[in-house]
This record gives sequence, C-alpha cells and structure tokens, in this order.
Amino acid sequence: MRKVALAVLLLILTGTTYAQDASKWLSDLAKPQDYVLKRSSSYDRTGGNADSRPLAPGETLTLLDDGGPGEVSHVWITIWDDELFHLKKIVLRMYWDGETTPSVEAPVGDFFGLGTGDYIQFQAIPISVGADKALNCFFPMPFQKHARITLTNEGREKAGAVYWNIDYRAYRAPLPSDTLYFHAQYKQATPNKAYPDAKVNLDGKYNYVWMEAAGRGHFVGVTMSIIQNADGWWGEGDDMFFIDGENLPSINGTGSEDYFLGAWGFGNSFAYGLYGAPIVGKERQGARSSVYRFHLDSPITFTKSLRATIEHGTANDRGDNFYSVAYWYQTEPHAPFPALPPVETRVPRVMVPAPTQ
Repeated sequence: MRKVALAVLLLILTGTTYAQDASKWLSDLAKPQDYVLKRSSSYDRTGGNADSRPLAPGETLTLLDDGGPGEVSHVWITIWDDELFHLKKIVLRMYWDGETTPSVEAPVGDFFGLGTGDYIQFQAIPISVGADKALNCFFPMPFQKHARITLTNEGREKAGAVYWNIDYRAYRAPLPSDTLYFHAQYKQATPNKAYPDAKVNLDGKYNYVWMEAAGRGHFVGVTMSIIQNADGWWGEGDDMFFIDGENLPSINGTGSEDYFLGAWGFGNSFAYGLYGAPIVGKERQGARSSVYRFHLDSPITFTKSLRATIEHGTANDRGDNFYSVAYWYQTEPHAPFPALPPVETRVPRVMVPAPTQ
C-alpha cells in the first residue's frame, strides 16, 4: 500500500518518474537513467573526519546551492546542540528558482514532525526520524533553474555540529512546464482563542489555519503537535477544507482523531506510512500529543486557492496550543507567508488561563 500511495502522488505531480517512486525501484534498475546524481554534504573538504559544521547564534548555513533542472530526492540532517528546544529555534528554509521569499519555512524540528521540541523516533513515507537524531525527508522537490536550502540558528547557544547529506538529481532536459513546486509552512497558536459558548460552527471562521495558498496545486499533508492548557480531550475539532474560495467547506471531517486516522481519542501511540500519533497525551493540562496525516493516496486539489483548517475543540471551544507544518505542491509564485513567530513564542509551554475576576 505504501508503494502504491507514493506512486500515485508522483504521477499526479507530473508524468515524470521521480526518485521516490518505490513501485519502480526494482523494475527500473536495468534501464538507463536520464540524470546525474549529486550530493551536497558537510563532508570534510581536507579529506579528514571533521564532517560537521558549527552553527553560531544568528548564523545561517547553506546546505544546498545549485542550478537546475533538478530534483531533491532526499534530505538528511542531524544536529548536536545542547540548547534546550533547539529543534524549535533552528529554522529550515528552501528557495526555488531564485525566489527571494522561501517556499519552505519552519523550525527544523516541526518540519520533520517534532513539534513538541523533543526527539522521538517514527517512520512515515515522506518523513521519518531514525535513532537517535536522524532527520529524514523523502518529499520530491523539483526545480527548474535553482535550489537553495538553509539552516538559521535563532537560539542563544552555538550548535556544536550540524551534519547534512542532500541527494538530488541533475536532469539533462528541462522539467515539464506544468511541474509543481514543493511548499511547507509553519503555523502556531499559543494558545488558540477559545469560544466556550459556541455550539455550532459552519463557516470555520475561528478555526486553526494550517495553510492558505493562492494558485493551482494540491495539499499533501500536515504534522501537528498539541500542548493541552486544560484537562479533557483536545481532539473533538473537525477538519475543514475551503477550496477555490468556498464560503462553506466542501470537505468537512468528524473529529481530530478521525482526520488523523485514529479513533476514540487514540488511546495508544502509533506511526504508519500515511498517518500516525507518535505521542499521545493523557488528556490532562500539560499533556503533549503529536500527530500527522499525509494525503498521498488522494491529494486535495485546488485550482485557485485553498484554506486548510481544523477546529480546536467542538466549535472551537478549547484554548490549547497548536504547532503545525502543512505540506503542499503548487505553481509559482506563491502567496507570501506570514512572518515566522518570534523564537521565544515557539518554545512549547503550558499557557495557563488567567483567573476569572
């Protein structure tokens, strides 16, 4: 099933055979290929074993900077940093074809599904974290003219060692003109504003927004982490997708655990190729949960715009903290991203409500 789902995504992107098309890995081994495989890495240029780079506060490391046409097929990063919550403080950005604003912008931990700021091990098809701190991404990232990937340290302490290997294909011929570009955007609500008196929610006005996009493309998934600011179950909220300017959502779910393909409050942690809940809290104040869902089987398409949202509680009656990264493909140029929240607000902590006067 994992092979089929991934192959479907890649066929939807373009008719090109991409590196992540697992259904063709064995059958294509005897066929000539139309690319040159390249790698951008942190290896020691002197031939020694000093294969990492330090990353000082305020400094930016360029992990990849090369021309196209090409396609990033795999990103591997590992970081040695003693600063608490450095996964929330180091920011990953990706730029395609010389754009001045990134198509990917997220704290590095959140991008790889680690939105609580702690390392956990899990495996999904497009992203995974291996023991102990191996961050892996297999989303195909095509580019026509140029690709640039950076890490910026917005923390207070130096990351002592950053290692990376980025594998990418250099194609001899231009990519199809309708090739879509990979995007990923970080959002947070710390906390969501609660509406305890609300009973119904039809238009999603106060929903938590995973992403808003303008152009043509398709939504392929989201990772989200939650810190509960009160006891009880955080996940009664429905997912709602507003396609091409809809006032009412044409896709409306039945609950947060249902959207993330669990049931009955999850119960136990799990991690599968397309969905998972690697961290499941105990429904008490301070509990942490982390969930993901990838629509590789049927990406959610849009021709003009998309607004992807989820309720925070029934009709948005809860005020928990949400941290998310949405992943999608679309035409360029993309709509400008809102400013990344300040680093001090990205650090996960319980937001205790003020006492009632």
